Amino acid sequence: MKYEDYESYMRQALELAREAALDGEVPVGCVITDEHGTVIGRGRNMRERKRSALSHAETEAIEDACRARGDWRLDGCTLFVTLEPCPMCAGAIINSRVSTLVYGARESTSGSCASVINLFAENYPSHPAVYAGVLADESAALLGEFFEGVRGGGKSP
Repeated sequence: MKYEDYESYMRQALELAREAALDGEVPVGCVITDEHGTVIGRGRNMRERKRSALSHAETEAIEDACRARGDWRLDGCTLFVTLEPCPMCAGAIINSRVSTLVYGARESTSGSCASVINLFAENYPSHPAVYAGVLADESAALLGEFFEGVRGGGKSP
């Protein structure tokens, strides 16, 4: 897969993040492709809607991809997410055996691929290849606009 392909899939994840923002969710979106480049999973933050701490974009997309594949194993798959995964999502990536992770913006408070800790460097049986910073500026801008709206007392975008 070429870098241009990474940007294309990340743009799809950004569109899901925008949908999340419109619903008042933190704007994070995620898509998962199989080894042929077919999108088999989509997710966006749904914590507020589902009232569940587990409903992050990555976990929603992983669940969708597992249903599409008919298996919990996502070997050969690539996960594209607009924000560096948290510890829970990094764990889900490890446990589902995703082969490649591509993310946009870094997450300085809970990022678990480099920012706070790198769980993929630990002694787990599965380690995805990680590509950081794909469309990071667009991802960070979307998050910034959302939180500015929240802090400014207005509705989030």
